[in-house]
Amino acid sequence: MLETLKKPRILLVEDEQHLAFGIEFNLKRAGYEVVVEMDGQRADDRLTEQAPLFDLVILDLMLPGLNGYDICRRLRRAGGQMPVLMLSARSLPEDRMRGFEVGADQYLTKPFDLDELLTRVKHLLLRFKSLAGTAAPAAEVEPAGVVALGDYEVDFNSYEVRQSERVVQQLTSLEAKLLRYFLKHAGRIISRGELLEQVWELEADAQSRAPDQFIRRLRKILERDPAQPTLIQTVRDAGYRFVLPPPDREQ
Repeated sequence: MLETLKKPRILLVEDEQHLAFGIEFNLKRAGYEVVVEMDGQRADDRLTEQAPLFDLVILDLMLPGLNGYDICRRLRRAGGQMPVLMLSARSLPEDRMRGFEVGADQYLTKPFDLDELLTRVKHLLLRFKSLAGTAAPAAEVEPAGVVALGDYEVDFNSYEVRQSERVVQQLTSLEAKLLRYFLKHAGRIISRGELLEQVWELEADAQSRAPDQFIRRLRKILERDPAQPTLIQTVRDAGYRFVLPPPDREQ
């Protein structure tokens, strides 16, 4: 019972003082516990020492000391699995793609609507809690355990991708959720709109390229040749199809 009353704890890393204080005020008003850091190096040091104490990180990109890309990359390499929401005035596709490549779960461009920020925070926290197996029925977190995918094994308990018992990649919570969804619906065509609704919890017609970017990243992790994918196949003008490899696939 006490666990259900615990406030989610958020690390807010933002060097614009007025913006940091405004976000902090509204997050606290929404019921969250918030820790603010305005320096990238101090934020990285705090995550190095206290990462398990945070349920979510809101991370600006342009920071003194250490930039947000490097902070997120170091967090993921160290095994940090909590959701990361990046904030940035940079809106180019390559900036978003770089954010996703270093392990961000979502990318929000400044200036942003406060309600949108709060909605994304809420959804990311609920999603991560569900993936951790503490908030949703069993059907919502299947498949679980270790799944063999061709040359690799994916451990949905630790989010590790292994090859010959060696960890080659640590998945983020959103990458794990996307892969789970593909596995649950292997063999059928899944539209981008369905992925936005079921994985990102957005409207099907939302103007977001996130599914394409995350699928590109999963291909780099799991496919022998990402340019000629066999697991996550593109179906022209329709969406994607996840094709399970045969269990006796030759190495």
